[in-house]
Amino acid sequence: MPTEKNIRPGNRLMDRPEYKSKQMPLTMAPEASVFDAVSAMAAKSYGSVIVTSADKKVIGVITERDVMNKLVAKGLDAATTPISEIMTSNPRLAHETDDLLDWMRIMSNERFRRLPVVDDEGRIKAVFTQGDFVSYTWPDLIYQMKSLAGATVSKNLPLFLIGGGIALYSIIMVVILRSVD
Repeated sequence: MPTEKNIRPGNRLMDRPEYKSKQMPLTMAPEASVFDAVSAMAAKSYGSVIVTSADKKVIGVITERDVMNKLVAKGLDAATTPISEIMTSNPRLAHETDDLLDWMRIMSNERFRRLPVVDDEGRIKAVFTQGDFVSYTWPDLIYQMKSLAGATVSKNLPLFLIGGGIALYSIIMVVILRSVD
């Protein structure tokens, strides 16, 4: 990941206004049952549980998909199966000071949807989802597209005028030729 020195101001995960208002993630010890994890997820409408060690460091993640693919599909008992058996161990972890756009690219390329964000000591602070990244960057992307479109049109205005003139001339000629027949 980039060092804190070369990250553009405002692009760190912790700089996003929404970061401060995100609810604390649901955490559980690895020996908790899948049943307890799913019950807690349902009660809070969360899609994941962050699995933490005794010193509160992230050691895994359990998602709805893990429950379906690793428990239900295999016929395991949710009441007796510990979450450590179906969790994704050693997940990718972001630090609060990491660059937002870097993680958006990594999540897209590596096809995972939940990103635990930890402090300098490896303790969970938040969970970012792909949906969070899209909603956080959408206004910036719209602004960039407007700027890019404006720059492209103004830089190439003569070409756009010539192309538009040729298209208009072609349409008029088709209409005239069809009316002559």
